[in-house]
Amino acid sequence: MNITESIISYTIAATALTLTPGLDTVLILRTASSEGKKQAFQSAIGINTGCLVWGAAVALGLAALLAVSEVAYTSLKIVGACYLAWLGINFILKPRTTIDSVSTQTRKKQNWFVKGMLGNILNPKIGIFYVSFLPQFIPTGHNLALWTMILVMIHVLLLTIWSSVLILTTTKISGSLRKPNFIKWMDRCTGAIFIAFATKLAFSSK
Repeated sequence: MNITESIISYTIAATALTLTPGLDTVLILRTASSEGKKQAFQSAIGINTGCLVWGAAVALGLAALLAVSEVAYTSLKIVGACYLAWLGINFILKPRTTIDSVSTQTRKKQNWFVKGMLGNILNPKIGIFYVSFLPQFIPTGHNLALWTMILVMIHVLLLTIWSSVLILTTTKISGSLRKPNFIKWMDRCTGAIFIAFATKLAFSSK
């Protein structure tokens, strides 16, 4: 596979992956509709940073450890599942009815960049996915580490574009989405989805 074929085929595959709804999509939609554009972009940047961390780990060969070590994979999987479950439980038990009822100090403590980043870093399946997926699109005879990061950057670019579309579309209609009942419903639904993802992650296998 030459460079042109590699980039075209990978971009098509990565676009399909990016558009597939998942935990990242849920987090961005919820943050955009309830918290606002700024917080949603912070979350998106955090998600992208998590992808870059995993990409660097794959490029350095560290993520290969997850593919061969059951203990390492299981440990990170449990930590990630517990983190997602903790976020989900908080959304369910402490749903808001209005954005304005949350103090400025409390909103500052809610670091959406960190939440987005940890959601990816603590998910070992992303590392396994990169390890198994990216090598298929690395041009023959080229540097593995360099091309791994190039492919990850393409994925991050696609994520940025898609996240921006979601955020800008959602925030345009955010006025009608900020009704008390909708905010409470959104928080609780988000919490339930996070717990579902946590359960799926906890019982998943390589």
